[in-house]
Amino acid sequence: MVVKSYAKINLGLEILGKRPDGYHELRTLFQSISLHDVLDFELTDDPRICLSGDSDTIAWDRTNLIYRAAHLLQQENAVQRGIRVHVHKKIPPGSGLGGGSGNAAVTLQVLNMLWDVDLSRERLMELGAGLGADVPYFFEGGQCLGRGKGEILSPLSDLSPVFLVLVCPNFPISTARIYDALILTSPPKESRITKFLESGDFSLLKNDLEKTVFRLYPQLQRIKRQLSDSEAVVSLISGSGSSVFGLFFEKEKAEKALRGIGGENTALIVKTVSRGDYKKSMSIGV
Repeated sequence: MVVKSYAKINLGLEILGKRPDGYHELRTLFQSISLHDVLDFELTDDPRICLSGDSDTIAWDRTNLIYRAAHLLQQENAVQRGIRVHVHKKIPPGSGLGGGSGNAAVTLQVLNMLWDVDLSRERLMELGAGLGADVPYFFEGGQCLGRGKGEILSPLSDLSPVFLVLVCPNFPISTARIYDALILTSPPKESRITKFLESGDFSLLKNDLEKTVFRLYPQLQRIKRQLSDSEAVVSLISGSGSSVFGLFFEKEKAEKALRGIGGENTALIVKTVSRGDYKKSMSIGV
């Protein structure tokens, strides 16, 4: 069984404060994009979980979120069968695109069926939230407002399709490092995300982590500036980085901006993915 696992970007991210549990309270705008990994599942009678992939920059062992998701589902439901999973990896790790979280969500959904566990979608999302704050989003796709640590979701109407020039530097960024270095300030009284949802003005969108990311990785600010100078409607870091995107309404402008991206960074054009197309792709795969 072969299933696509889509990436996401954060069209906006606001830090509202520090929580008692040590995490940060967020308001963020998730959006699925066409960049995706491909996961190939093979059911086995042997109870072992065997994981492999075509990227040597990723640990294909018990620390991987795919393994952890499979093991969690297996142990909680006394499953006696196993699985082989091979991953064709396209989403760079440590890029703020949610590759690992998406892989975990896909794994929970596919194995729920292959192993005849028959848990509800809500229960699968609860299990996913225990693996990572972004995991529940990948059960939904499309455009969603995320609150709390990002796990409290409000599905929103889909955007009209837009193009993105996505720049993925050749290094990962640790999310924990960015949040540890974050200097909290008082959040604005009005949410830019809320104002965007009311007006549709992309220029309102901001990522409150950018100041910290740019302080530690100033080369990413240069990429953002380059995309902005190429007439991107908005250019932002996704999540805590390292990827930077520029949003364009016209494919021709995106292609022109792509040609201007130099250096050793991977750059490509992707599109936003609607919730309907996201779920249709998932259901076809399953």
